[in-house]
Amino acid sequence: SAVLDTHHPDRAAALAVPLGGRAFHKMDEFLEACDVVTVASPASAHIEGALAALKAGKPVYIEKPIAISLADADKIMAEAAKQNLVVACGHQERVVFQAMGLFDIPEQPLRLESIRHGTPSERSLDVSVVLDLMIHDLDLALSLSTAQPVAVEGEGKVDFSGGWDQARAEVTFDDGFTAVFDSSRMALERKRSMKLVYPSGEVEIDFISRKFRNTTGFALNRDYADAPAVKDTLATSVEGFLAAVRGQSPRPIVTAQEAARALDLALAVEQALEDRG
Repeated sequence: SAVLDTHHPDRAAALAVPLGGRAFHKMDEFLEACDVVTVASPASAHIEGALAALKAGKPVYIEKPIAISLADADKIMAEAAKQNLVVACGHQERVVFQAMGLFDIPEQPLRLESIRHGTPSERSLDVSVVLDLMIHDLDLALSLSTAQPVAVEGEGKVDFSGGWDQARAEVTFDDGFTAVFDSSRMALERKRSMKLVYPSGEVEIDFISRKFRNTTGFALNRDYADAPAVKDTLATSVEGFLAAVRGQSPRPIVTAQEAARALDLALAVEQALEDRG
């Protein structure tokens, strides 16, 4: 194993050495020592690390968001296709939904309401709360429905980061499905909940207490929080990526194309915030 940190070599060593790995501060030397690469840099630097790895022939796992612009996401996907390499993205919440059984509900959702509030942090301040937090729930909405988003409305608030730190958005899909997203990274306490309305009933989830209410009649796994996959969603996501690289799985848990679709919707939300002012 190897860790690259071009700005803080000591930090790379602190991570790598206890695990028996090597620390690097030069990209070319790092890539020579790797078989696969995880890009865990600030989002604005994802494009640089991902392209360097792909051009060196290395499959890549990228933390969400895949990039901060569609142009950058397209470059990553194009290089991956050119090199015939696997690219996965770390939208780990899908692991939780899979364990719950939500992807097995044989109905299209009518409405989704999500709340994702976090307390102030110094992490991910190079992007808005939309690309930092809301994008998780945007990806989940896209993964639950086969419909296409056709309209986006939003309002937000700029606070300590100098960018959007609170955002609320409503997305309408072409089959009438409506999804409402409320995200904040300046809350007094963490809150993470989702309500899903189906023709046959509702599913209300509290992700903090890891409990849910289900009136749909479709069986869901009440013990999902105890599933090994959910206990470490990052490990599960990375294992899915490695299985795809080895040819043991036809695809990673979240493909580059799916991550780009979530990014596209997130950028549409940001544009709606700008338009609202």
